[in-house]
Amino acid sequence: MTALNRLTLAEARDGLRRKDFTSAEITADCLAAMEGAKALNAVTCPTPEKAMEMAKSADSRLAAGGAPDMCGLPLGIKDLFCTEGVQSQAASNILAGFLPPYESTTTAQLWRDGAVMLGKLNMDEFAMGSSNETSAYGPAISPWRRPGSNAPLTPGGSSGGSAAAVSADLCLAATGTDTGGSIRQPAAFTGIVGVKPTYGRVSRRGIVAFASSLDQAGPMTKTVRDAAIMLRAMAGHDPLDSTSADLPVPDFESALEGDIRGKVIGLPREYRVEGMPAEIEALWSKGRAMLEDAGAEVREISLPHTKYALPAYYIIAPAEASSNLARYDGVRYGARAKIRPGEGITALYERTRAEGFGAEVKARLLTGAYVLSAGYYDAYYLRAQKVRALIKRDFEEAFAAGVDAILTPATPSAAFALGEVGADDPVAMYLNDVFTVTVNLAGLPGVSVPAGTDPQGLPLGLQLIGRPWEEAGMLSIARAIEDRAGISAKPERWW
Repeated sequence: MTALNRLTLAEARDGLRRKDFTSAEITADCLAAMEGAKALNAVTCPTPEKAMEMAKSADSRLAAGGAPDMCGLPLGIKDLFCTEGVQSQAASNILAGFLPPYESTTTAQLWRDGAVMLGKLNMDEFAMGSSNETSAYGPAISPWRRPGSNAPLTPGGSSGGSAAAVSADLCLAATGTDTGGSIRQPAAFTGIVGVKPTYGRVSRRGIVAFASSLDQAGPMTKTVRDAAIMLRAMAGHDPLDSTSADLPVPDFESALEGDIRGKVIGLPREYRVEGMPAEIEALWSKGRAMLEDAGAEVREISLPHTKYALPAYYIIAPAEASSNLARYDGVRYGARAKIRPGEGITALYERTRAEGFGAEVKARLLTGAYVLSAGYYDAYYLRAQKVRALIKRDFEEAFAAGVDAILTPATPSAAFALGEVGADDPVAMYLNDVFTVTVNLAGLPGVSVPAGTDPQGLPLGLQLIGRPWEEAGMLSIARAIEDRAGISAKPERWW
C-alpha cells in the first residue's frame, strides 16, 4: 500500500469512511515523514503527542458516523496562526517562547471538524519575504532540485514551510496566509495548489498581523478538490473579526462537478511584463488553450493600473506593518531586551526591537514609519491608497463587462536557489510578487494551479483571479486546468 502520507485529502477522507485505514495510521506516517525530512527545515515545532491524541479522537468520531469531511485528516499549520499552548512565534525572535492561551478562529474551526495538528511550519519572519530566507529558524528548503545540482532551492515565501511540507508529503495539506502572494507564489514554486480567498471569507482572528487590509488565510493542498474541501472548513463568519463577512459558505467541492462551457476568461495584456521568460509566456498560452478546449471563451482585457500595483503595495503593506508591529516594544508585548542600569524606557524600546526583529522586518518598518510620517503621508501613503482604488476599479470594470475569471502566470520564473535573488538588490526579490499583489489590493480571490514545468523540470503555476465571493466558480475553472495539465510529477527524494 502507498504510504498514507502521500494521500490527498479526498483520498484520505474517502478511505477513512471505507475503513481502509485509520486516522492514527495516517498521522503516524506523516509524523515519520516529518522526522525524516529535517533537512527541509519545513517544520518548526512538531506536536506528535497532540497529533496522535487528536487522531484517536477523530477515529472515535468516525466510528460513530456523521463526521465532517476534514475529520481525521492531518495538517501542518503555518507559524503565523496562534495555536493554544503550542509555540507560535511568526518565525521571529521577538516572539520566542510565546505560547498562546487561545486558538485562532481558523485552526479552531479545523479542529472542530476533527482535523489533526501535526505541528507548526516555517515561514518568513512576520510573513515578510518571498523566499523563506528571513525566518528566525533559518530558511525552509524546497524538496525540488535542479537536475545535476545540489543547490538548495527556495520553496517560496512567506508560506514556504507550508509549501515544502505539502509538496514533500509531510502532511496532507497545510494552512497558509497571503498578503501579496504568499500562498500562491510558494504553491507555484513547489507544484501544489494554493488558494487566497476573498478578503473577509476567512477570519483573521488569532493570525499574527502583517498588513491588516491585505492579509488573508487559505489552504495549500495537493489538488484543487482538496483546496475546496479544506476551504469550506476554514471559511465562515467570525463575530470577533470586524472584517469577517457574514455570508453563507458554499459547498465548494460540489461546484467542481460542473463544466465551464461558456465561461469568459480574461487575459490582461498588462501582465506581459518586460523580460518575461519564454517558458512563462508558453505556459500562459498553454493555459489559454486548455481553457478553450474546456469550452471557455478567452478574450484579451486591459487592467491599465497594473503597472502601479507593486510600488503601491510596497507602500501600503509596510505602513500597516509599522502600525501593527508597534506593539512589540518589550513592555506591552513580546520579548524584552535585558534592562541595563540607568537605562530609560526609550533605550529599552530601541534595543528590544533592534535585537528582536530581523533585517527585512526592520527595513519594512522603517519604510512604513517614513511613509506615514508628517510631510510624507500625502505624498506616499495617501497616493498609494488612491492607486489601490483604481486597481480595484479596473477589476470591477472587467467583471462588469462579462469576464468570469482572469488567467495570468503565478510567478515570473520557477524557483530560484537560496541566496540567488535579492542579496544585492532587494527590489529583485520584490518583483516575485508582480503577478499576485493586485489580487490582495483589490480583495479578490485567487488560486495557483500547477500547469507545467520549466526547461529544468521545475514546477510552474498558472493563476486564476475570480470574482469577489465566487471562489466556487474560480475553483471549477482551476479544476479544468488541473485536469488538462495532468501534472503528477513529485520531487525526487534527496533529503
